[in-house]
Amino acid sequence: MLKASGLTKTYGSLQVLKRVDLEVEKGSIVAIMGASGAGKSTLLHILGSLDVPDGGKVEINGTDVFAQPTQLLAEFRNKNMGFVFQFHNLLPEFTALENVMIPGLIGKMDAGKAKKRGEELLGLLNLKHRINHKPSELSGGEQQRVAVARALINSPVIVFADEPSGNLDSKNADELHALFFQLRKDFGQTFIIVTHNAEFAAMADRKLEIKDGVMMA
Repeated sequence: MLKASGLTKTYGSLQVLKRVDLEVEKGSIVAIMGASGAGKSTLLHILGSLDVPDGGKVEINGTDVFAQPTQLLAEFRNKNMGFVFQFHNLLPEFTALENVMIPGLIGKMDAGKAKKRGEELLGLLNLKHRINHKPSELSGGEQQRVAVARALINSPVIVFADEPSGNLDSKNADELHALFFQLRKDFGQTFIIVTHNAEFAAMADRKLEIKDGVMMA
């Protein structure tokens, strides 16, 4: 469902990605590992269309992602992709529920439907009692689960996660990793996850490594 071919990216004189190829099957959990500066996050951001490659192509369900005009690309991203980052990036002035609803509202989802869907997701993630709390009133693990719910609000075909447990203690990290597998089981979600957590990577369907901008076999 995702195919990347010949991806290259250079910042100044530094070539970060060197003709990276990748194929990901629907419903799989793929872990990408590598040393700091190896190109993991750059690759993830390009696969998720948050950054543009200098060369190469990304297709999701047959759609050439970067062949689309800017507005259509933004709409495609909102509808088909979810994102979870190391730092949850929740908006501090909004409640947990409001944060979860935002991508749905951006995607022109009816407000009532977005509210109902947000409540369902937060309930699923054991946060029903926290829906009206603001991020500052939540623990780190709770904040990251809100971020996961936000990533799922539009029922994306693929979720990209960049070091999602990197800012969590081991207990919350383990719970978050288990959650990804449960979501895959319940919704058939596809996950591409950049991680330094070797234990989680070993549990994934595929473990890939980037070294100096090259995907290792």
